[in-house]
Amino acid sequence: MTCPRMFETVPYLGQHLHRWQIGQSTFLALPEHGARLMNWHLTLADGSVRDVIHWPELASLDNFPNVRGGNPILFPFNARTFDRGEPQFWRDPDGIRRPMPMHGIARQSRFRLDRADASGFAAILIPDASAREAYPFDYEFSVIYRFSSAGLTCEFVLKNLGTKLLPWSAGHHFYFTAPWEDDRTRADYLLTIPASRRLRQDKQGKLVTAPDLPATAALSNPDWIETLHLGLASPVATLAPAGGGRAGTISVSMGLDKQTPPPPEATFATWSASPEAPYFCIEPWMGPPNAPETKLGLHWIAPGRSESFVVQVALAS
Repeated sequence: MTCPRMFETVPYLGQHLHRWQIGQSTFLALPEHGARLMNWHLTLADGSVRDVIHWPELASLDNFPNVRGGNPILFPFNARTFDRGEPQFWRDPDGIRRPMPMHGIARQSRFRLDRADASGFAAILIPDASAREAYPFDYEFSVIYRFSSAGLTCEFVLKNLGTKLLPWSAGHHFYFTAPWEDDRTRADYLLTIPASRRLRQDKQGKLVTAPDLPATAALSNPDWIETLHLGLASPVATLAPAGGGRAGTISVSMGLDKQTPPPPEATFATWSASPEAPYFCIEPWMGPPNAPETKLGLHWIAPGRSESFVVQVALAS
């Protein structure tokens, strides 16, 4: 049976956001502003609404790039880059020190809407002067979302339009609603990330050993916070109710093949601002932070070539 779909624009705090309704799922986005998916929620059989991806109540969009919600796009590098111990800088392949904001340049950049239809949208980054100073290459960076009744796929495509090798190590920053049900706490959910290495980033940008975690632990375990998970035995991270059953189970997958482990430097980052925050972030990254300096998880694209990074998020059926 074909799932009913609706695609429309609706006013929101002086802007017009895009809304997709596919079955019981509704997706809200402002593609021109950071290619930002803002919210994903479900309308249940009893008419109640439950958020999958958190978005806070706002009075204005003045600080939109820094809102803790939705899925900020982390490009060209995720988290903090360092140059010789100083944060928010990096050294380009020519040895020139350049600024690099936390999580890169995409979330505060304008995008050109290339396509918007009932299946999703595609948007292309428009670098301004500060973005060109931070990342001085000739390129095209696209963010492509495809929505379904029980999930989404997001693909990054980076094309090297210049004559020099193009470095990148991008990622996502999904703010998942947690706890998912009002009468539960984080202790009622289990997070599974089968990794052989757990790391953290110190104040000088170096990667250091993090507390050990089993493959599955309660979401309330404080050792999940600010931890990087590498050497993944599976490309899938799973958040599920502790009592069993599939209702409310969310999977986050790197790539379309859910059986083959990703490259050894592929990283899930886990983070939340506090134990009381209404969200928990499960972040699929191409590699750990500070890739330009550590070279760990740093990808290079030859002139005239392109590379993609695909992530899927799905609810258990």
